[in-house]
Amino acid sequence: MTISKLGVIWNPSKPGGDELKSAVAEVFETDAGAPDVQWWETTPEDPGHGMAAQAVAAGCEVVIAAGGDGTVRAVAEGLAGTDVALGIVPKGTGNLLARNLEVPLNDVAAAMRRVRDGEPRTIDIGWVERDGEEHAFVVMVGFGIDAQMLVETDDDLKSKAGWLAYVEAMGRAVAGTEMTDISMTLDDGEAQELRGHTMLIGNCGMLQGGIRLLPDAVIDDGQLDMLLVSADGPLQWLDTVRSVVWENGIRRIFGAVDQAVSTDSTTHVAAERIAVTLSSPQTFEIDGEEVGEVSEFAVRVQPAALIVR
Repeated sequence: MTISKLGVIWNPSKPGGDELKSAVAEVFETDAGAPDVQWWETTPEDPGHGMAAQAVAAGCEVVIAAGGDGTVRAVAEGLAGTDVALGIVPKGTGNLLARNLEVPLNDVAAAMRRVRDGEPRTIDIGWVERDGEEHAFVVMVGFGIDAQMLVETDDDLKSKAGWLAYVEAMGRAVAGTEMTDISMTLDDGEAQELRGHTMLIGNCGMLQGGIRLLPDAVIDDGQLDMLLVSADGPLQWLDTVRSVVWENGIRRIFGAVDQAVSTDSTTHVAAERIAVTLSSPQTFEIDGEEVGEVSEFAVRVQPAALIVR
């Protein structure tokens, strides 16, 4: 596909602005000509949603989100339901959607070439409603140890040990979590009364280090996958680690299991819609970013909502 009009939305707080502009010129200025490129900067008040809407109105065929997970999420929200494709140039630390789509990391020019040469594909996005507002997510939402895990994981250990670093971080993070009563409704089913300290609902499930907390999550299957962790005490915590690392990690890699394995302390389900009410407020995260406390929320999937390159 020849791109005639390209939009670039970038976070000026991230380093490498000159490198980004040089890569656009290098990759997209070819013998066949260069596209018309328009640039937008994100702001603390608007991480990209409004700029994406402006890019759509300006007639851009592809919009590149250059930044971290927050920028990518906001731009994706602005492009959802349109025929404008999203390109990703990872500039953050998590880069979770980029990892799940196998976009090159730490190489701006390679990520740009992926946008230029990659085949367009459609993916689902999720929407979460909380406090009367609805926002998109492209990776996962939830409460519990996940956000703490991302913060607590040692970068040096992570680079050397991969998912083992998350096991170590999970052990430290769980000390700061408390069990809560949960009422959960899947699609049109009856409410279920549960208890746990961590709930993750995702469109795709791979984190840094290659660990998959949601091993059945597929980015274009029209469903959201949920993991509930209810480990209470050392023995159940060991059961959780075994589930994540062994049953749904190593055994999955070698083909010994073909779907997510639930245990006494971990529950895996999939649905198109999930509504949750909590007995006590919990710190909530959207695509790895803490957004305050919630007592209830509802999520839904929008199938084939976003074109990516």
